[in-house]
Amino acid sequence: MVIEDEPDILEVIQYNLEREGHKVIACRNGEQGLSRIRTDNPDLVILDLMLPGMDGVEVCRQVKSDPVTKAIPIIMVTAKSEESDIVLGLGIGADDYICKPFSTRELIARVKVVLRRGPLREESGGGERVVRGSLTIDLGRHEARVEEALVNLTPTEMRLLHFLASHPGRVFPRAHLLSRVIGEDAIVTDRNIDVHVRALRQKLGDHQSLIETVRGVGYRFAEAAR
Repeated sequence: MVIEDEPDILEVIQYNLEREGHKVIACRNGEQGLSRIRTDNPDLVILDLMLPGMDGVEVCRQVKSDPVTKAIPIIMVTAKSEESDIVLGLGIGADDYICKPFSTRELIARVKVVLRRGPLREESGGGERVVRGSLTIDLGRHEARVEEALVNLTPTEMRLLHFLASHPGRVFPRAHLLSRVIGEDAIVTDRNIDVHVRALRQKLGDHQSLIETVRGVGYRFAEAAR
């Protein structure tokens, strides 16, 4: 499903997705898109952030707060390139983002990655419950708790946190984290993994220091939390 209010952009996205063999449901506003999501149960939603009436943020929030639709992946499309706007979308459950203007090749690549990823699945050797200090992560149950308080994470954030916590003290380059957490075909940009880390840190609150930045290299989980 594509929810986009600009006719030219909607037409281009629909044409290129259909050329790749996808069935596309096109919607021009948030209200229509949300209604069709609930009735058609799409495999993926491409959602413009700036929509008339109900904006993309509210559509995403309602989709992800509904147990029936929360597992549907969402790729945000936005003309806003400010990191705070991207983090907001990721924070309420979007799975990925792409900023206008974008190439159709980049869009198709991101769609393929998200569809191939499918539902949250266990990493090799990582299906067990990981406990690091006051943090508990259960990948199979899709649950993360800090001092017994549930932390609401997206599937990407859950994979990222679980992977890092499974290897405390080890530094991982951004490209490696993208391939393990998002997929081997992920479009590797520093900004992509950085905004996921920033959103994850915000949700961890007072415990955000568990994810450490190693300048010029990447990220690691604090070894002191073993």
